[in-house]
Amino acid sequence: MTPQPEIVRTEQASGVLTLTMNRPERGNALSAELVEALLEALRAAMADDTLHTVVLRGAGRHFCTGLDLSDLDQTSDGELLWRLVRIEMLLSLVWHAPKRTVAVAQGRAWGAGADLLVACEQRVVLPGATLRFPGAQFGIVLGTRRLALRMGSAAARAVVTEGGELSAPQALACGLATHEQEPAWSAPRVDSGTAAALYAATRAADGGDQRDADLAALVRSAAQPGLQARVRRYVASLKASEPRPA
Repeated sequence: MTPQPEIVRTEQASGVLTLTMNRPERGNALSAELVEALLEALRAAMADDTLHTVVLRGAGRHFCTGLDLSDLDQTSDGELLWRLVRIEMLLSLVWHAPKRTVAVAQGRAWGAGADLLVACEQRVVLPGATLRFPGAQFGIVLGTRRLALRMGSAAARAVVTEGGELSAPQALACGLATHEQEPAWSAPRVDSGTAAALYAATRAADGGDQRDADLAALVRSAAQPGLQARVRRYVASLKASEPRPA
């Protein structure tokens, strides 16, 4: 029997842990299994004092194309809500991490994939990468407050409500990206305990611990009846807008 590939590949060297989402055939879309694997790996990393940096990558052409909708027709509103809650827990864990977090995005960083990038402290958006935040188009509030902190409230509102696509240069210009090429991630000049305290202090300056409020906002938006139907309409609109072969 052929062994199944790891859904999250791990590599550790010199205090840097790299977690690579390994579903290239699905654009690293966030299935329930992938989200749980990331949560497990990240929780272990946050407790490991030998690590100073956690880097998130995606195998293949894309960083992460968002929520996996391959089984949408068989997924109830309640199941979709639960999956979105677990994604919010993942984003929150990254945002509140006591050490450096990095996303290195190529290809598409869309939907929850874009939110995952935004949650990281350092955000490398490689040439040719695109970002898209479509959640508002099916009534979901996911990652919106964090997006506003990165790029400002007015700009974030426009990006979310208009559902447009940002290129790598645009992401750099508005502050969503911090780098266009990945630097070497050297160790901080302070010990892990001091670094954790500094990260906590900067989060407090951003409005403190808003995990409960972020989760409540998501649940309120996603708990409206007809979630699956709204997502299906959004998917259908994407297919309708795709260019047809000549």
